[in-house]
Amino acid sequence: MKLLLLSVSMGKEVPYMGKTVTTGIFKEPASGQGILRTLNLDGDRQIDLRGHGGPFKAVCVYTIENYEHWKRELGRNDFKFPQFGENFTVEGMREDDIHVGDVYRVGDALVEVTQPRVPCYRLGIKMGDPHFLKRFLQSCLVGFYLRVLEEGMVGAGDRIELVKKDPEEMSVRKVCHLYYFDPDNLEDCEKAIRIKALSPGWREGFENRLEKAGIPVQRTEQPTDEMCCGTSGQVVL
Repeated sequence: MKLLLLSVSMGKEVPYMGKTVTTGIFKEPASGQGILRTLNLDGDRQIDLRGHGGPFKAVCVYTIENYEHWKRELGRNDFKFPQFGENFTVEGMREDDIHVGDVYRVGDALVEVTQPRVPCYRLGIKMGDPHFLKRFLQSCLVGFYLRVLEEGMVGAGDRIELVKKDPEEMSVRKVCHLYYFDPDNLEDCEKAIRIKALSPGWREGFENRLEKAGIPVQRTEQPTDEMCCGTSGQVVL
């Protein structure tokens, strides 16, 4: 596994449905190394803090293997890094192989996988296709977010090494599919909430589902961590 590219943005104004919105999804490759901090990568700004950023979503990761998938699926060869608005473009980190709760060393930093990425309308703007969000989510090839356990210097070319695998071994793709497309799978919901690293927004979504089914849940106090489109499991497409 390898970090291929660091990308950042301080925000850009773009037209959207007759108005102007500011977004950080139009990132540009960063030269050299950068310091990965608790809340973000140096030089990067998360614009909509209701849905992005915070300690559980400090870094967005997307693997280069997915680029090849979308080139074939969409019949496009005009992608420019980072096409999907990620901070880290990586190699060898497919959603089927990475588990929520896994801990990795990248450069001098120590990071932990906290949740799949939740796409919002800004990705549709970036792709030039408002309908892409539905296709993106259905694929569950969405990438994932990291929490920074130890700050440190990171840079393109750094090896990414597994430090600890989460004991539940629920892949990013499985957790994404469970949340959005498998509402009756209560057994895996119980498994998901056992993942200590799972971000509060996703945990609350699974806990709500279990309680609605009459399964008691022992909730623990956690910091607020709103998902991009709420915690109901619905994405506005």
